[in-house]
Amino acid sequence: MSAQQQSAQRERSTTLTGILVKVILLGTVLASALYILPVLFALKLWTWVAIVIATTVAIFVLYSTKRFIPGKYLFPGTALLVIFLISPILLTVTYSFTNFGDGSRGTKEQAITAITGNSVQQAADSPRYNLTVATKGSTEAGPFVFYLVDPKTEQLFRGEVGEKLEPITASDVKVENNRIVGVEKGEKILTPREVNSIYQTLQNDASVEVNENTAIRPLGTNQAFAGTKSLVYDKDTDSIKNLTNGEVYKVGKIDGQEYFVKADGSRAFAQSWLQNVGFDNYKRLFTNSAIGGQFLKAFAWTLVFAFGSVFLTFVLGLFLALVLNDERIKGRRLYRSFLLLPYAVPGFIALLVWSSFYNRDFGLINQVTHLNINWLGDPTWAKVAVLLTNLWMGFPYMFIVCTGALQSIPNDVREAARIDGASRFQTTVKVITPLLLVSVAPLLVASFAFNFNNFNAIKLLTDGGPFPPGEYVRGGTDILISMIYRIAFGGSGQDFGFAAAVSVALFVLTGVLAAMQFRLTKTLEDVN
Repeated sequence: MSAQQQSAQRERSTTLTGILVKVILLGTVLASALYILPVLFALKLWTWVAIVIATTVAIFVLYSTKRFIPGKYLFPGTALLVIFLISPILLTVTYSFTNFGDGSRGTKEQAITAITGNSVQQAADSPRYNLTVATKGSTEAGPFVFYLVDPKTEQLFRGEVGEKLEPITASDVKVENNRIVGVEKGEKILTPREVNSIYQTLQNDASVEVNENTAIRPLGTNQAFAGTKSLVYDKDTDSIKNLTNGEVYKVGKIDGQEYFVKADGSRAFAQSWLQNVGFDNYKRLFTNSAIGGQFLKAFAWTLVFAFGSVFLTFVLGLFLALVLNDERIKGRRLYRSFLLLPYAVPGFIALLVWSSFYNRDFGLINQVTHLNINWLGDPTWAKVAVLLTNLWMGFPYMFIVCTGALQSIPNDVREAARIDGASRFQTTVKVITPLLLVSVAPLLVASFAFNFNNFNAIKLLTDGGPFPPGEYVRGGTDILISMIYRIAFGGSGQDFGFAAAVSVALFVLTGVLAAMQFRLTKTLEDVN
């Protein structure tokens, strides 16, 4: 075989391999999209439906042809940027203009179904069904689906919580001993233990509507009953009537949000629905004296915490780097290795260990020093504890950075300074440090931004505490990000809309501070 024929054969083999890889890639993308889209449709996540469709179409357009060569290289990074950075930012901004949170997550129709469904009462002749509980999401939060079998007629039914009951056939599911044991794709059957762990939630909030007057409610972990509603919705008047006492609840506004209200204007039910509240969340943040005051206190401590953490770790790291950069010290490598040990310990483990060190009665610090400091019970000492712990965890990073920067500075600079009559201290302060800051300053800005949102340091060490009497929004060591977490996921109720507004404000603050710091670092450009 001639060299030309061998070259042609290799080219055909390469082309065939490329086509095969392309087919596998595009097939995998299409299969993934077809698997994900039904779940997103079921959860009504329309934004993510649009993103998945657009991403799939773009992949096929770009990689199924030989055109758009630049796009083939630009698309992966751009897609990841949109999915993991831009989309969450846009969603957060969108939610900041809503009342999204506990009792107001779904549509008005879902809220009405939940309100009327929770009024179901069991009678002596109420039909009973064999119940299988499934979830389309997480085991704890759902959304949940009820699969029912009528033990008398062996009819099968399916109903999502908050929706209407629908009949299904045996071909749609798997049935054994008059109980559904296999469900639709994308759904998971909960075990009796899992159902028992969330039974209180199912009892209080889960019902499936049969018709205007009847709904299905769970009865134990594996049974359900069809009961009669005591609350009925009237579409013509947009009101809910209580059949027990004849009261009528109409839609009214309370604090800018719509609820079904009583005749005196008070809320009849805690349940509301997702609404656009405009700038109400931002007004609440900046005009509510209690919340605004807590926000400002948290912001002030956040600045102190971020600046103090960066300053202390940098000063200690620079000092140790200068000391161990002296060639007269023997065993420098060994010392440097020991100094890096805090950096090698996982952060969450270090924080939990230090939290135990600060125990007033049994903590290592008080026992060794014979002190009786209430480290985590006093707001001032708790702040000191946070800064000390962050210093221990952060100085190795600054030590590494400063060591690298020092070693990049030529020895000629030091020698020239010494010839000009500068002492070692003067050389370090007036010559070495400014040159070092040229390369280190951007890292200091990045470290400040990191500590400005250093959630782990607060959550794992002090959990934001200590808390003043009667205060649950902000503790003595809460920075803005941990305060936002408590608002969004706190035990007093989840208020995602307001938390999103605070997050947007925090995002803007962080951006402004970072811009100011980068502007200040430009003054170091003249050092060279």
